[in-house]
Amino acid sequence: MAVEPQMTVAQLQLYADAWNAHNINIIMDFMTTDCVFETSSGAERYGTRFVGYDAVRARFIEVWTDFHDVRFANAVHFVQGNRGCSQWTSMATLPDGSELEMDGCDLFTFVDGRIAVKNSLVKDRD
Repeated sequence: MAVEPQMTVAQLQLYADAWNAHNINIIMDFMTTDCVFETSSGAERYGTRFVGYDAVRARFIEVWTDFHDVRFANAVHFVQGNRGCSQWTSMATLPDGSELEMDGCDLFTFVDGRIAVKNSLVKDRD
């Protein structure tokens, strides 16, 4: 008998759609109360880490403050057991008016059908 995954590709697409809609309530509905967000940069090997629902929520909102029109395109998702990945292209306008475009992915750990860990990785450009 096959075991149903805790998260589905369709749910990860809904999560991505919520990011593009800048809908923090829907995004956080996908997260566990003790969630962790590891950013793609920071002083530690894992980037900067935000722990707990309130800290993660605040950081996600800051993304839209820093990049008011950020959007994610070309999303491809997969789920295997309690792990998953979303690969995407992110685009945004920087405060100086220049355009930012980068490829990246989020590596997820799921607990009870929700995202417990979101580890973001991006291509670094010279």
